[in-house]
Amino acid sequence: MSDYKISTNCLHAGYRPENGQPRNFPIVQSTTFRYETSEAMGKLFDLEASGYFYTRLQNPTNDYTAAKICALEGGTAAMLTSSGQAANFYAVFNIASCGDHVVASSAIYGGTYNLFAVTMKRMGIEFTFVEPDCSEAELEAAFRPNTKAVFGETVANPALSVLDIEKFANAAHAHGVPLIVDNTFPTPINCRPFEWGADIVTHSTTKYMDGHANAVGGAIVDSGKFDWAKYPDKFAGLCTPDESYHGVTYTERFGLEGAFITKCTAQLMRDFGAIPAPMNAYLLNVGLETLPLRMAKHCENALAVAKFLKDHPKVAWVRFPGLEGDSQYELAKKYMPNGTCGVVSFGVKGGRKAAETFMAGLTLASIATHVADAKTCVLHPASATHRQMNDAELAAAGISPDLVRFSVGIEDVRDLIADIENALSAV
Repeated sequence: MSDYKISTNCLHAGYRPENGQPRNFPIVQSTTFRYETSEAMGKLFDLEASGYFYTRLQNPTNDYTAAKICALEGGTAAMLTSSGQAANFYAVFNIASCGDHVVASSAIYGGTYNLFAVTMKRMGIEFTFVEPDCSEAELEAAFRPNTKAVFGETVANPALSVLDIEKFANAAHAHGVPLIVDNTFPTPINCRPFEWGADIVTHSTTKYMDGHANAVGGAIVDSGKFDWAKYPDKFAGLCTPDESYHGVTYTERFGLEGAFITKCTAQLMRDFGAIPAPMNAYLLNVGLETLPLRMAKHCENALAVAKFLKDHPKVAWVRFPGLEGDSQYELAKKYMPNGTCGVVSFGVKGGRKAAETFMAGLTLASIATHVADAKTCVLHPASATHRQMNDAELAAAGISPDLVRFSVGIEDVRDLIADIENALSAV
């Protein structure tokens, strides 16, 4: 499938039916799989053979969908998780543990910030947060001898800052660590971070990939390019025998192309079990089939909404990377020339109270703790997804008290603008 264009791979990658098999891949709704002998099953437990024995680790339906996402991103191996949060946790915890350190962009989703700054800190992993537009010197100063990874979001939720992937990748590689990029908002339709130096990509597939608010999920994709074996002391979990799996050394057994994902499955999925239900993976695949069409419409509608808001007298400011004149416009043109995403952030004159009044006046757009699906939804992040942050942390994440996150759907944009105009008239 590697020779096909990305729109074709959205339909065909990951599964190819043989003669007489279903054209749509099956939902394997089974917890377990039968074998004729203990010896045959034992080879699976020793990672000496491929196959399925328990859905907590792997399932054919999940693997078909993961293979499709892997093809879309241009990676060598991928896995699904039960949520985007699980994907980010697994991706970092697979190589960082107690006593280690990670550099992360401060402009990230509030839930991810809390995962890093609070929960994983309790596990003994320290994070240093840097602004996405920091200088190279400021980024360099954030590294420590025990740094194991760098993390950022391609387009930050909801600040809409664009990560300078090449800058962060160069800094990470100079210190012998991988760059992990959450590519949820652009999706591989609009940005493929591996082409700019990223090593691991994560997704909240709950968003545009699913596209219809049907199923929570996540994904991790490995580029297969980072040379773990070059730093055996730093990445001992990948480069030395794993006694919990009969002494297998992942880089030796599975190569650079498969070591990271195999370890993530064999260890973390085994022990934490954050795997999606096969039905959710099936629904995700249905969404992936129309992803190119939907992303084009989301971006088109969002640009029209951003232009309308920019000229409205009751709007204090507008942030949309695809809007000419936006502070992120040039970076967006570099990394995402065909469009960024369908999310527009803006402030209503009058602050938090005015923002709440505006949201209450909407009739087509729904107030919902969600973003990036076919239907338009709106949220006040400081009161919801980023509620746990203090004012300083909100500022570092690029979130002001008046910020409204408007996730533009694929409705007729004239109806959306009319809804916004009506709601602003009440402010």
